[in-house]
Amino acid sequence: MLILLILLAILVVLAFAGIGIHNGLVTARNAYRNAFAQIDVQLQRRFDLIPNLVETAKGYLQHERETLDAVVAARAAAQSGLSAAKSNPGDPDAMAQLAAAQGQLNAGLGRLLAVVEAYPDLKANQNMMQLTEELTSTENKVAFARQAFNDAVMAYNNRREVFPSSVVAGMFAFAPAVQLAIPADRIEQVREAPKVQF
Repeated sequence: MLILLILLAILVVLAFAGIGIHNGLVTARNAYRNAFAQIDVQLQRRFDLIPNLVETAKGYLQHERETLDAVVAARAAAQSGLSAAKSNPGDPDAMAQLAAAQGQLNAGLGRLLAVVEAYPDLKANQNMMQLTEELTSTENKVAFARQAFNDAVMAYNNRREVFPSSVVAGMFAFAPAVQLAIPADRIEQVREAPKVQF
C-alpha cells in the first residue's frame, strides 16, 4: 500500500512537471508570435508610407518611371510575403519568402532614395523630407522588431530542444521556429560599410 502511494505521488509530480513544461513551451511560442506581430505593425507602417513617398516623388521624377514602378511592385510583393508569414510565423518557407520580398523592397527603396538625391528641389521638398525621415524611423523600428522576434525564436527553440522539454515538445508536436534573417544574396551588401562622398 505504501509503495502504491509513493508511485502515485511520483506520477502526480511527473504530471505537474509535464504540464509546467508544456505551458512553458506554449508561452515561448506565443512570445515569438507576439514578437512577429510587432514586425507586422512596423512593416504595415512602412507599406503605408511608400505610396505617399512615391506620389511626392512622381511630379519630379517623370523620366524615372521604372524606379517608381519597381518600388510599387516590390511593395506589393512584400505585402504578399508578410501575409504568408503572418499566417505561420516561424515557418521556414514563410520566413524565407518574407525575407526575400523585404530584400526586394529594400533594394527598390534604396534606388528611389538614390534618385531623390539627384534632384535638389525634390530633396528639399518638405513632404519628401518628412516622409524620408518617417521611413528612416520606421526602418529602425523594423530592425528592432526583427531583433526581438529573432531573440524570442531563439528562446523558444532553446526551450524546445533542452531535456526534458524536448520530450514534451516531441509528444505535442512543437515544431522548430525559424528566425527572420537577411537573404543570403544580400549579406555582403548589408555588411558593407556605406560609402559617403562630399
